[in-house]
Amino acid sequence: MAEQDIAPKAEIPESVADALRSWAEQYAYDAGAGTRDALAQSKAEHADTLAALAERDEAIERLTVELRNIRQVASDALVGKAKDQLAIEGKDAQIADLRNQLERSLAATATESDARLAAQMELVGATTARDNFEAEIKELRAQLDAAHAERRSLKTEKEVLLARL
Repeated sequence: MAEQDIAPKAEIPESVADALRSWAEQYAYDAGAGTRDALAQSKAEHADTLAALAERDEAIERLTVELRNIRQVASDALVGKAKDQLAIEGKDAQIADLRNQLERSLAATATESDARLAAQMELVGATTARDNFEAEIKELRAQLDAAHAERRSLKTEKEVLLARL
């Protein structure tokens, strides 16, 4: 064979290989930036939601204690008033008055019960939102893991390509 027929070796200069390697690493890092940012934001939102849930739990507990105290005070007031009326009025007037008091008390209790139910439903909604955030975080973690796997794959491909060169 003549010297003309021998093909020159296609070697990539080391500086070009280093630049290509740097570019590939930066590209892989940049490709995962959105997922990292979304994960960080999701974690922050999740922490905010947990804090809000804790505050609501404390408020519900405080309102429950206050409701018990109010019921006790109301119950004590009704008993005291009933005793006073027994001493002053006849039994018929007393029964009518107690009936009216009972109806008002039941209405007030129903209103308080409705408020408590609304608060509990709101808590259920907040819990559902928290669970949704947790599911979203798991999904984002899976995406992040996939991005890391893709990055490792790209790095392996790069190393294979570099080894071939």
